[in-house]
Amino acid sequence: MTKDEVLAVFRESGAILEGHFILSSGLRSPVFLQKARVFQYPERTEILCKALAERIRAANLGPIDYIVSPALGGIIPGYETARHLGVPAMWVEREGGELRLRRFNLEKGARVIVVEDIVSTGLSSRETVNALRAMGAVVVGCACLIDRSAGEADCGVPLIALAEYKVPAYPADALPPELAALPAVKPGSRGLA
Repeated sequence: MTKDEVLAVFRESGAILEGHFILSSGLRSPVFLQKARVFQYPERTEILCKALAERIRAANLGPIDYIVSPALGGIIPGYETARHLGVPAMWVEREGGELRLRRFNLEKGARVIVVEDIVSTGLSSRETVNALRAMGAVVVGCACLIDRSAGEADCGVPLIALAEYKVPAYPADALPPELAALPAVKPGSRGLA
């Protein structure tokens, strides 16, 4: 799939929002990719995740034992991508402020790819990679549907993106006037009680 084809799926799902958004990273952006609006359509999700699975295969990372995703946003694309790769899907969750693989067993030496929905700074992916390494997993890469950083995010391992879509993001104290004039909304799930 091309970048334009990926973004067309997001547009037809009403998932590219404009306004003043507080991202999970704490940065502010005039654009938010509300992937939940894509994931409500199984056929659209399947198209994207099948293409991501093909991109992962083409990266020749060797055998893959598991797909692991950060909860909450990565569970659906992780599961669907794992289905197309023919491997089990798992997810990490926050427990006591730390990401843990609470519901699953992962044997030492298991070869894992972390699958995310959207990557901005790579923080969630990096935290997931570190948690899996602490369990003895070999994390061979990360993958996502859209890389908002266009290759600048640091996941701690190679990142495979179905599409790169550079979207401006600013620290809260360095907003352009047109963005500062809009009320800020935090549409993501990180930090919800």
